Amino acid sequence: MVEWYYVGVDVGTASVRAALVTREGQVKTTAEEMVTIWKPHSDHYVQSSTDIWAKCCSTVRVGVRNCVRGVGFDATCSLVVLDQNFQPVAVNQDGEAERNVVMWMDHRAAEQAARITSTGHRVLSRVGGVMSPEMQPPKLLWLKENLRATCWRDAAHFLDLPDFLSWKATASLARSLCTVVCKWTYCPTEKWDTSFWTAIGLEDLLENDHSKIGSVTCCPGSPVGEGLTQEAAAELGLDTGTAVGASLIDAHAGGLGVIGADVRGFSLPCEDQPITSRMAMICGTSSCHMAISQGPLFVPGVWGPYLSGMVPELWLNEGGQSATGRLIDHVVKGHVAYPQLQEQAVKGGEHIYSYLNRHLSSMAKDLGAPLELLASSLHVWPDFHGNRSPLADPTLRGAVVGLPLSQTLDDLALLYLATVQALALGTQHILEAMTQAGHDITTLFLCGGLSKNPLYVQIHANATGLPLVLPAQTEAVLVGAAVLGACASHDYSSILEAMEKMAKVGKVVQPDHELWSFYRKKYSVFLRLHVHQREYMALMND
Repeated sequence: MVEWYYVGVDVGTASVRAALVTREGQVKTTAEEMVTIWKPHSDHYVQSSTDIWAKCCSTVRVGVRNCVRGVGFDATCSLVVLDQNFQPVAVNQDGEAERNVVMWMDHRAAEQAARITSTGHRVLSRVGGVMSPEMQPPKLLWLKENLRATCWRDAAHFLDLPDFLSWKATASLARSLCTVVCKWTYCPTEKWDTSFWTAIGLEDLLENDHSKIGSVTCCPGSPVGEGLTQEAAAELGLDTGTAVGASLIDAHAGGLGVIGADVRGFSLPCEDQPITSRMAMICGTSSCHMAISQGPLFVPGVWGPYLSGMVPELWLNEGGQSATGRLIDHVVKGHVAYPQLQEQAVKGGEHIYSYLNRHLSSMAKDLGAPLELLASSLHVWPDFHGNRSPLADPTLRGAVVGLPLSQTLDDLALLYLATVQALALGTQHILEAMTQAGHDITTLFLCGGLSKNPLYVQIHANATGLPLVLPAQTEAVLVGAAVLGACASHDYSSILEAMEKMAKVGKVVQPDHELWSFYRKKYSVFLRLHVHQREYMALMND
């Protein structure tokens, strides 16, 4: 009997990855290629859709050698601009046409986002009351106001990167509800709100039945077009007509790859409970906190509720942290002792974070204290790139309290520890906001690069007091993308069925309840840091 396979393609911030995945969710092969990022100005981050698609094709051609039933794409929520002939349009003053993608982490439109928030329009209730510069309306407004004679004049199609990929694969311009609902203010029941686009000065996007931003939408995982076109099939090394599932934002694909797993036999509080008792954390360069509900729950400072934003017919709330893995790298690699850390890690044949984790364990053993208490007097406010949720304030900046004059390797290790603790306390902050709004979350499901760091994982369990589930397949985002292909091929009847069959529990991490009191105190300091920082910023801006 011929085994069925699905291809999952994940376009992350810095690379494209592809995997061949079985019907049971086992990853058989993977391939990865880096993509180029340009930073032409402060807070500007751009990419090339041509480069990204080429890397999608080469990774799939390298990894696929078997019978493929379906393909699924996920990608960062970056903005792709094309002209009427579907050629790239430059998104910066430099005029380089190939550089036509405004990346998700590009914050050039912070001022436009603030102006949109000031309108108080009703659509803002679906994004926590505050428009983020990481969403598409402020980026579109920036392009109109700053590149009116070039980009805005020539643009005929504005697509989220996941939708660009499904268009390249199928020639269909249908948008996934995941992208347009989560990043463009679209509502499945009310469609595009014309009063919103008029109020913010983008009424020209309403022309021709909203053709520039999408006239047709579909649920994640539903078949797009007639499957792979002849051209795309040749580029990918697959068969023409292979089913393609409506795409997802990368974090949401990670959610599909973990949150629906069968947990029977693991003694978890979410066993025999609805899937709404679970939260997926996709933690990499940044982090997303995905919670779903049967009905709409409005959480101040948290994106959503989004109908069918991840799982069809269920509502999604999406919290997040704009910099997590990126923040840890920033703190560690910017420290004066970083060269010494590199030297020691190379000597031991270890990754720098494996070395730091082991070094902290050794320090704790020497002092006869639990590792996490080593940073009792060192505190970090982690919003170096603004706060996505629950404060929804992109102007916030990071802070460190308790630094000594010394700059030894021990000091670097402690700063690393305090930073990881701060990120975990940020997750607790998001959880509290969701709980107050009506969510009842009892178990966290983690995936992404940081989920491979045992210290990061254990600290999150200890700081939140909740058990954490790690996937059997470390590449859960790729499994989530493959779920889309499996649904599009009709091999599974629904996203929920595909998630349960293809997502698998790998390991459960329980919280150390003896540290609960310590983290309650640490959390109190954490919240005060935020209050004081806002006061300082207000004083300086008077």
